[in-house]
Amino acid sequence: MSEDDEAARRELALLLRRLTVELDAVGQRFAQQHNLNRTDVRALVAIMDAARRGEALTAGRLGEAVELRSASVTALVDRLEKVGHLRRVRDEVDRRRVTLQMSDSAMAAGAEHFGGLARDLSAAMEDYTAEELAVVRRFLLDMTAATMRHSRGEP
Repeated sequence: MSEDDEAARRELALLLRRLTVELDAVGQRFAQQHNLNRTDVRALVAIMDAARRGEALTAGRLGEAVELRSASVTALVDRLEKVGHLRRVRDEVDRRRVTLQMSDSAMAAGAEHFGGLARDLSAAMEDYTAEELAVVRRFLLDMTAATMRHSRGEP
């Protein structure tokens, strides 16, 4: 690998770090405005992402997503339900199974807070071709996977 290639990779890593810090600040402002902590926000995002994929998220799967043990997940779900951000819903097929859904008010609060950012991000992508966006998508998926491995202490 050439020195220029190595320098380009270092610059990209620094730009990713800067983006991460800025996105974290946006999320932190949302958390502060709604009296949430970082794990609460991660949990709501996990529930929302599962819903977007058409999946029902159980407390156990939420625990895996936010890396919490069972008792901590129960406290987390109780807290988010108490403040009206999520609800427990019995599965229609297996009534013993309980899934988690974001409340309409939580969805509205998220849309209000993050909607402008989503619009600005979309506008910033307008000049990219479909091929460029495909490369960016692959890049972000690879960087997210590497970061997740690192955060979980995997080799």
